[in-house]
Amino acid sequence: MPPHRDANILGGFDSGEDCSIYRISEDTAIVQTVDYFTPVVDDPYQYGAIAVANALSDIYAMGARPLFALNVVGFHAKGLPLEILKQIMRGGLEKAREAGIEIIGGHTVDDREPKYGVAVTALGNPADLVYNSTAQPGDVLFLTKPLGLGILTTGIKRGTTSQAGIDRAIEVMSRLNCDASEAMVSVGVSACTDITGYGLLGHMVEMTRGSGVGARIHARAVPVIQAARDMIGADLGAVPGGSRRNLEYVKRYVNFDPGITEEERLILADAQTSGGLLIACPAEKADQLEQALRQAGTITAARIGIMEAEDDTGRIDVVP
Repeated sequence: MPPHRDANILGGFDSGEDCSIYRISEDTAIVQTVDYFTPVVDDPYQYGAIAVANALSDIYAMGARPLFALNVVGFHAKGLPLEILKQIMRGGLEKAREAGIEIIGGHTVDDREPKYGVAVTALGNPADLVYNSTAQPGDVLFLTKPLGLGILTTGIKRGTTSQAGIDRAIEVMSRLNCDASEAMVSVGVSACTDITGYGLLGHMVEMTRGSGVGARIHARAVPVIQAARDMIGADLGAVPGGSRRNLEYVKRYVNFDPGITEEERLILADAQTSGGLLIACPAEKADQLEQALRQAGTITAARIGIMEAEDDTGRIDVVP
C-alpha cells in the first residue's frame, strides 16, 4: 500500500499497529479494527462468541474504549440451516454485550464456507494509546493467556482433542482481554500487542523490530495449556501447518538455545485464536502490573522475559 498522506492517520498499514487510528481532535482518536475467520469450534454459539472476543482484542491491546461493532458474515443459506447462523450471531452479540457494546449492523454474503467476525469502532486519547512499537530496553514482558490454542483447535477439526481440551480452549478463547487492558492502562506500560495468528514469537518480532530493541524470553516461563502440551508431546503431527510456517518465518530473527526442544519451539510459534496480551512494562512498575493483572482476574500474569538493548534487527533470544 502507498504511504499515507493524511497527517491525522496515526496508525495504519505502514506502522503495523494492531488497529487503525485516526485523530479527530487533539485529545480524541477513532480506533478501528476488523477480524473474522472460519469456525474454530463445532458449537456455533461459542464460535460467534470467540470471533467477537478475538476482534475486540486488538482494541484492548491499544488501551482504547470500544463503542460498537458491525457483523461481517459469510454463510451459505441454501446449504446450512439458518438456525446455525442465528446461534453464531447470538453468541457474537452476547459477547459484545459482555464487553459493554452493541452490534448495530453489518453485512452478509453467500459463502459455502462459514465465516464470522466483526469490525469494531473505539475511541482513545492519542497520548494515552498503547502501541506495539514503543517497547524500551529493560521492559519486563508479561503474557495474560496460555499458548496452545492452534494445536487444540486443529485437533478439534481432526477429532483428536479431548473434551477437557475443547472446554479449556473455549474458556481461554472466549475470555475478553478487557480486564488485562484496564490493568495495564491503570499502571502505565511501554507497549502491548495481542497474540493471534502469528503466534507468540511472530507478534514479539513485530514488537521488537518496531521498537528497535532485542528481547530474551524464558521458554519454560511461558504458560501453555496442558492438553496442548500433551498432544504435541505424543505427536508432532498435531501441530497445524500455520504454526510450522510461523516457526520457519521467525527463525531469521530468533536465536534458540540448544536446550529448547522442537516441541517448545513449535508451541512458541503456535498460531493462536483470541490469545492473550503481550505487555512490555517498565521494570520499576512490574510488581504493580502483576498485582493489577491478578486482581483483574486474568488467566495468567506470567513474566516471560525482558526487552534488551537497542537492536535494529529485533533479535530474540529464547532460553530454557
